[in-house]
Amino acid sequence: MRRPGPRLTLMGRPSRGALRLAVALALLPMEAAWAGPEALVRLLASGRCRGCQLSDADLVLANLRDADLRGAQLQRANLSQAQLDGANLGGANLQFTSLVAASLRGADLRGALLAGSDLRQADLTGALLDQNALTNAHWQQAKGIANAQLSYGQLHNAGVQAHQAGEAPAAESWFSDAIRRQPEAAVSWVARGISRGQQGKDDLAANDFRYAATLYDHQGEAPFAKQLRDAANRLTQPAAKEASANGMGSQFLGAAGAVLQLLGPLAVKALLPIGL
Repeated sequence: MRRPGPRLTLMGRPSRGALRLAVALALLPMEAAWAGPEALVRLLASGRCRGCQLSDADLVLANLRDADLRGAQLQRANLSQAQLDGANLGGANLQFTSLVAASLRGADLRGALLAGSDLRQADLTGALLDQNALTNAHWQQAKGIANAQLSYGQLHNAGVQAHQAGEAPAAESWFSDAIRRQPEAAVSWVARGISRGQQGKDDLAANDFRYAATLYDHQGEAPFAKQLRDAANRLTQPAAKEASANGMGSQFLGAAGAVLQLLGPLAVKALLPIGL
């Protein structure tokens, strides 16, 4: 059943323009004509509102499990804590949409626009996403995101963020993931060495620095290579190992000032987000 077109009249009879508009609306898919409050009522009643205009809609805590929202315009909408398990959001516009703590388990987000969307604490377990779809989204702290869905830059930047938050073990894990994605990225080896040094893992940190030095040699960056080898040698000196055994490893390398003093501009380079 098609949604009836507007009943605009001129001198008691439908105007030619009104007739054209009515015909045009009749030829559109039903969902394309729904917007604003009508679209909300339709969505909440039927769970189906393809192509609907729902920008800025308030859908906090809404139960939209298995909803069909393909192509829906949901930019800037508030879907915080919404139940969207199994929902089809293919091609939907979710730019700057709040999905904080929303459940999106098994949701189809292929083709969706996610730039600026807030996915903190959201559950994306089993969700279908395009490669690099989360590049410009706030996905940190979300659950269920497979590393395969994240680019090298996103993995490295997550490590930087963890480092800045003082979470050295998490930073080490993210940098390890970044290295697996792009083993030739010397800065990630340096960054992981720093995070390991902060935890007193001196031998592992030294190994990372030495491997990064080899990569920098291949890139023609001899000064960086020498700096890293010097740092590795200092870490494996008896005095450093004794400090580590006494629980002072983090004091030797872990404090931000000590890191910058030991590795200088190279440490700063390694602990800046990729792309800046």
